[in-house]
Amino acid sequence: MNIALLIILGFLLLAVFLGIRSTKGKKMDLEQWTVGGRGFGAILVFLLMAGEIYTTFSFLGGSGWAYGKGAPALYVLMYIALSYVLSYWLLPVIWKYAKENNLLSQSDFFVSKYRSPFLGVLVALVGVIGMIPVIVVQLKGMGIIVSQASYGAIPMHTAVWLGAISLTVYVMISGVHGSAWIAIIKDIVMVGVIGFLGIYLPIHYYGGFQLMFEAVHTANPEFLKFPDQGLSVSWLISTVLLLVLGFYMWPQVFSSTYTAQNEKIFRKNAIISPLYTLMLLFVFFVGTAAILKVPGLEGEEVDLSLLRLSIDTFDPWVIGVIGGAGLLTALVPGSLLIMNTATLLSKNIYKVFVPSATDQTIGRLAKLLVPVVSLIAVYFTLNGGATLSNIILMGYSLMTQLAPSLFFSLMKNNFITKYGAGAGIICGLATVAYITVSHTTIADVFPTFPQSLKDVNTGIIALVINCMVMVIVSMVTRKYKHGAAETIKSAK
Repeated sequence: MNIALLIILGFLLLAVFLGIRSTKGKKMDLEQWTVGGRGFGAILVFLLMAGEIYTTFSFLGGSGWAYGKGAPALYVLMYIALSYVLSYWLLPVIWKYAKENNLLSQSDFFVSKYRSPFLGVLVALVGVIGMIPVIVVQLKGMGIIVSQASYGAIPMHTAVWLGAISLTVYVMISGVHGSAWIAIIKDIVMVGVIGFLGIYLPIHYYGGFQLMFEAVHTANPEFLKFPDQGLSVSWLISTVLLLVLGFYMWPQVFSSTYTAQNEKIFRKNAIISPLYTLMLLFVFFVGTAAILKVPGLEGEEVDLSLLRLSIDTFDPWVIGVIGGAGLLTALVPGSLLIMNTATLLSKNIYKVFVPSATDQTIGRLAKLLVPVVSLIAVYFTLNGGATLSNIILMGYSLMTQLAPSLFFSLMKNNFITKYGAGAGIICGLATVAYITVSHTTIADVFPTFPQSLKDVNTGIIALVINCMVMVIVSMVTRKYKHGAAETIKSAK
């Protein structure tokens, strides 16, 4: 057994230990398990929400896009920073309403706002469908990291199973508390590793950042600018807009806001977090450094650029630390994703159809569903393809369909009805599904459009259809409801 593998296993055992240890002295009812008793301070809330951002995608997908796509990879940095700006106003409102109404999940928010348990079921289903692919990203990333960093001693499928079992154990026992504790270790190690790699590798191989970019530009003058078509500037703008609107629609991110002690925490974090996002620049530096030093990676292999370059550069013990850091970037978001999926299935789907179920029953069911969700994610991890970045982008197209009805619900006089909200979400999802399956683009539908419009992210099409249907159905149902009320009044 090599030293790298020992270090990686050490990180894994530490994570499981901290997860289990975090529950000491706590009565782990459903509220404690899902939102930590709403008692987390600014640091824990910050780390939990950062845990959703700095995932295996940060380690592998970000560097993979810098390696394979060049300038378009900057969309990641842009949308995350702008999402934090939005959080300054959005999250305090969500937290306050959730606190006043004792909400535990994202679906609860829609149920309470629109007075419709069945809209809650729809939102829960969207969340489950959207989160499964992202759990797959974490397990797939974990498998790649452990397999590569162990020099092949642990095959990818074994690493995926090992990670899934570890996640299942500590999620069932500790819930969000375990995720918060591990997030502390994860962020310390991750910042150190990414910062070191992003500074050392460009200097080691090229003599500095400017020399690195000059070398890449000389080899491919088009690589460091946005192309005229495809991943062009209009693609960038539309994609960033789509992702900013969808950033807080993810159930695990949405419900993480419930853990805070007070609403001021979000404004403090909104000020600090964009600076923290700059760490992603170092991920891009690593991917850029790998372009000329680890050439020839294509398709899904671009996600290996960081690890391949690191393995060619460092001793095994350093690779073990890098692998351990990468492992933690999968465990924290993976645990929150699995926990929220299980909570939605039990509380917001099962309980709607079995209203007699007690809170204790729902809590037990949520924990029992954790291994079921993990098994489903393992199946898709071992039997699916696509790069990590493409999976994430597809998930955002799904989750963003919740944004219009959410934002309207925050208005003082919301004219959107539950029927309009539901119809809009369904039509948006159907559009995303059709576009994904048929690989339809705007150019296919509107071949005469200028190139700048053809390059717009197709998720925007689904969002526009969603909004149109939502408004039209709401106007019709409000008119019908008003007419029916007037008829009843006249009859009396």
